[in-house]
Amino acid sequence: MKPAALLGAALAAVAFPAGAHARCSSDAPPPAPVGDDLTEPKELTDLFEKAKKAVIDRLHEDEKALRARGEAPRCTADKLIFRREYGSLSKDERLAYVNAVKCLQSKPPRTPASVAPGARSRFDDFVVVHIQQTLDIHYSGIFQAWHRWFVYQYEKALRDECGYTGYQPYWDWPKYASAPQDSPLFNGDPYSLGGNGEYVPHDGPVIVPPEGVSGGNISLPAGVGGGFVRTGPFANMTVNLGPVGGLADTAPGPQGGLGYNPRGLKRDLGGAMNTRYANYTTVLRLLTQPDVDAFRTVSEGVPYTVEIGPHGGIHYTIGGDPGGDLFTSPGDPAFWVHHAQMDRVWATWQALGLLPPADGGDPDPARRYTDLGKGDYAHRTWQNSPPSPFAELSDVIDMGYAAPSTTIGAVMSTTEGELCYFYL
Repeated sequence: MKPAALLGAALAAVAFPAGAHARCSSDAPPPAPVGDDLTEPKELTDLFEKAKKAVIDRLHEDEKALRARGEAPRCTADKLIFRREYGSLSKDERLAYVNAVKCLQSKPPRTPASVAPGARSRFDDFVVVHIQQTLDIHYSGIFQAWHRWFVYQYEKALRDECGYTGYQPYWDWPKYASAPQDSPLFNGDPYSLGGNGEYVPHDGPVIVPPEGVSGGNISLPAGVGGGFVRTGPFANMTVNLGPVGGLADTAPGPQGGLGYNPRGLKRDLGGAMNTRYANYTTVLRLLTQPDVDAFRTVSEGVPYTVEIGPHGGIHYTIGGDPGGDLFTSPGDPAFWVHHAQMDRVWATWQALGLLPPADGGDPDPARRYTDLGKGDYAHRTWQNSPPSPFAELSDVIDMGYAAPSTTIGAVMSTTEGELCYFYL
């Protein structure tokens, strides 16, 4: 029996909190958070600070060693840039980011019409490559590095092609978990990423495995939206690509989701999914895992069971269209702040390995920057199905027509190669 089936059976008697409106399919929903899951513990705050200090200290050490050999370092502590939480940006900074995203949506695509006739903008170029590779870049050894490079290249496009002078902000999931629709990200003001969808009575989504992927249908609770986004900067946004698959009762768009299918942006934000899957306790658990296999099991959960982890939990917190579609999810601007947070947590976990072992660091500090794991998620196929070799650091991260490609090994650290950033 696959791990997905085992975990689904183990959780079959668990329920969401009252008012979450979950429907049961092959698995029952998981429990609500308990205790102070929505209050940031000092231990977690300290871990983020320790990680930042460890990165800066390591950059100083590396710079000293390189200069002693007569070499000039590319990334130094004084050149290190910091990505910041969306709500911590000033209104002007948020507006600049929003305008850069809208700029990218106004520029012509680089993807040929023969490849994806539905792509109508540079923004869509990034959606296309995600559609094309979804079944290769999730629950596989390339997942974390692929999405790190994906977000970096999106940030680079905003800066190089649209004059944005800031950096990619992130969504601190637990900070607004009880009501993400009221947060600075989604409150619908001119500085947000647009509001929630209009409320329409509806059931929650039923998640269906893609063709060829094992697992059962999963029913999740509805949010408090469900309809078209009518407020904020993306109220009139047109979604061009998809859907592709992953939701029951949702027909795929033309040409497997790569054809032209213009429609309005929908969202279904609400607190039920966010509080369950991406609370402070979850983030603390992530940062204290001993190795990458354990980290990824907490981060990504087990696909097609109710234990979907914060990665899937936040995707379905966004919900709607295209946010609720596994393949087309980068078509919602919220995708990018979510995956910046995914990268933030991974980068922080990696940096904590640099601490002395007595302080919780890794006995082999380099391991977290080189080890892709040995579990099911370390292979080249989705959850090692069908069986495949382990991913290697030399494997190519293919960005298609969206951006230059690279290798996994080139982006394992956020302060090496082309990268020189961390998170506040």
